[in-house]
Amino acid sequence: MALSIHQQICRSFLQRVGTSTCQFCQFSTSQTLHEVRKLMRMRIVDNSAIGKAAAQIGKPPKVIHVYNKRQVGFLGDKVLVTVKGEMKKAYIVGLRQKQLPNVPRMDTNNIVLVDDKGDPLGTRVMVPIPSALRGKAC
Repeated sequence: MALSIHQQICRSFLQRVGTSTCQFCQFSTSQTLHEVRKLMRMRIVDNSAIGKAAAQIGKPPKVIHVYNKRQVGFLGDKVLVTVKGEMKKAYIVGLRQKQLPNVPRMDTNNIVLVDDKGDPLGTRVMVPIPSALRGKAC
């Protein structure tokens, strides 16, 4: 498959400079962070109304706070996210990060929205939930 002139120029420029991004190509080839930190985009996997609306307009929720000491979220941790300009609490139910044995690794970082009491906003979760979360007091 032949490369276009633009792609050849970008590739040779990136090799000379030593960077992994090309502002003309609009993509990054650097490795992604698999841990959940502030300002990270997540995926809502329940059928809540606000989650469906955010998915339709293509604006995934953004983590603005992680409720633990290290400010890094792991499986089962509570986070504060913004969805369509509203602040909602959520639990992390799936991570791309390498997990312990017998804990599945997901393709995306998944959350389930909850209200202030801890009750889920949706009635159904669309992805499998790891059994490791059963023993955790969420």
